Amino acid sequence: MAIHTVMLGDNLWGISIAYGVPIATLKAVNGLVSDRLVPGLNLYIPDQALPERYYQIKPGDTYWKLSQQFQTTIQDMMTANPTVDPNTLPIGLRIRIPTAQKYSMQTLVFFDALSGASYLETITDLADSITYLAIFTYSFNSEGDLLTIDDDLILQRTKALNIKPLLVISNYDVQMFSSTLADAVLKDETKRKRLVQNLVVKVKEKGYAGVSIDFEFVPPERRNDFTAFLKELKQGLGNLVLQLNAHAKSSDMPTNRLVGFLDYKATGEVVDIVSIMTIDYGYAIGPPDPIAPVWWIEQVLMYATGQIDRRKIMMAMSLYGYDWTVPRLADAEMLSSLNAQNRALNGWIPIQYNSIAQAPNYSYNLVNQGHVVWFEDIKSMTAKYKQLEAYNLLGSTYWRLRFLFPQNWAYVKKNIRVLK
Repeated sequence: MAIHTVMLGDNLWGISIAYGVPIATLKAVNGLVSDRLVPGLNLYIPDQALPERYYQIKPGDTYWKLSQQFQTTIQDMMTANPTVDPNTLPIGLRIRIPTAQKYSMQTLVFFDALSGASYLETITDLADSITYLAIFTYSFNSEGDLLTIDDDLILQRTKALNIKPLLVISNYDVQMFSSTLADAVLKDETKRKRLVQNLVVKVKEKGYAGVSIDFEFVPPERRNDFTAFLKELKQGLGNLVLQLNAHAKSSDMPTNRLVGFLDYKATGEVVDIVSIMTIDYGYAIGPPDPIAPVWWIEQVLMYATGQIDRRKIMMAMSLYGYDWTVPRLADAEMLSSLNAQNRALNGWIPIQYNSIAQAPNYSYNLVNQGHVVWFEDIKSMTAKYKQLEAYNLLGSTYWRLRFLFPQNWAYVKKNIRVLK
């Protein structure tokens, strides 16, 4: 795999010749709608090189041992890591390993059923790269009764494509997460058990593979009640999957209004999958910041893997970016990574890359109004896959299907064996 960072004077014809990849392929894989390029654009090059693995050096490791483990050659590893002395491998160093042995992992993709669009063609195109499709969202009322959605068509398609559908349940009320709703049901054992029973019945009636929990802004004082809810639900689901979407944190913070209700250790012992939401470090109502800087993800994963079995953990990845006005006039615009990239191309705006955050960004002016855009591209996503594999996690969660990001899915297809 190669990533080409566009320099001043580059064009698609020259890049095509240099890598031996047709222009049409370069455009399709990178979502380019014209031949226009700008400095700083990172292009995914689908060359004939071997897939890549990422490995964190452990005591006793040598290139020879690793070449046997990954069925590759010492020379290939040396070429992939030109700055590394093969005779001195520091413990904790992360290296690239070219090998035909792809990393095996599960994936979970969120599907927004409330948007009114089916995206069935997208699901069909990406079916081989999706283990679970989390269908967002069922909700409930203050008595614990389910509020359902029209999910028959998407359920039919996922099952036909060998994708496991998960019923997302959230404290969603009138287009926002309601702390009052979560509080009312979780603290009342009768209402809580009614919600559990309703969920179990609906999941089995519809043929879902399990439940995805997406509760947000739950009052911190409901911490034990939330864990009890998960225990009761898992008992009712039996062998069906219970997956939890957990806000990212690098310490417990039990009184925090956003993450205080989440007891990583206790909930991790109950559920089958914990998706750590390593997204929205930079968020719509905050200042312009990278969506998921790698240094922050590192802090979160270090804490999470100390509390939860890492083979239960999925790492969330965003398929989007934000466009902030500066000074801020309104919430930032959320846009797909592809649209963020092409906005820069359409405006002839050079793209910068922050090496500390490992994230692309750019600035521009429109009608005398400043804008700052942070998003994800193939280079930033590759840095995150490196972290995911170094921690030997179960897999990745993507938010969300409707955000087009062809570079990411081309990477997954080549380098990862998605378990079904």
